[in-house]
Amino acid sequence: MVSHKGVDYTKILKRYDVEAQNETTPESVAKKMLPSDPTLKKVAETVLYMKFKDVGPAVTEALKTVKPLSVINDGLVVGMECVAKLYAEHIYYLPEIMMAAKTMEIGIAIAEKQIPGGRETKGLVVMHAAEGDPHDIGKNIAAVMMRSSGYSVIDMGKDVAVTDVVAEVVKSKPMLITGTALMTTTMTAFPHAAEQLRGKGINTPFMAAGGAVNRDFAESFDLGIYSEKAPQTPPIADKIKAGYDWRKIREEWDNIVGGA
Repeated sequence: MVSHKGVDYTKILKRYDVEAQNETTPESVAKKMLPSDPTLKKVAETVLYMKFKDVGPAVTEALKTVKPLSVINDGLVVGMECVAKLYAEHIYYLPEIMMAAKTMEIGIAIAEKQIPGGRETKGLVVMHAAEGDPHDIGKNIAAVMMRSSGYSVIDMGKDVAVTDVVAEVVKSKPMLITGTALMTTTMTAFPHAAEQLRGKGINTPFMAAGGAVNRDFAESFDLGIYSEKAPQTPPIADKIKAGYDWRKIREEWDNIVGGA
């Protein structure tokens, strides 16, 4: 008979993914990502730890010595980037994302009042969930990340008719359109919308995302590009702002989203 004496069972069926998650905490992320400047660090921490009551005083105090744009970009936005990291690692979930976003928005509103003419936006994005689809959690998270990255967002909500999406794009002329679908029966709205836009001479990239969508589908129609998860949306938008069209995004997709 084989003896089991002395066997180290800790090495058997070890869940390295769980172990890695346990090593990731808000504190460990804060240590790596938060600014060293104590004033900006305090601002960023209010977002990271969702401190609604503290963000106002922290931002107000920071504005005494730090420029408003730095308070936003190097404090509030960095805090939100930490939250995005924790979300990607499955430490934070939708409630934390939404509470952190609200905290950040409070801080941005205070800082923007000190900027002549307001904060300059990187570009306008139209976002929606597909016609017939009542699921918008993924869209909501992506919208938070786009706003925190400096983009203006027109959020059309869920179950948005194709004709309404096309009308809004014609009216507002965004740099990017995003649609999410959690149901295979609704994702077909995206190529229909893209076809109508092409018929009007509009070549704006149309990002298809959500649980029902994969890259092959997103790239099966003109204008279509893909986002697998919410944190990939801002870096893709940054490339569009830099001049990439939908074809170029497809060509370099792996490199663009590699670090997201």
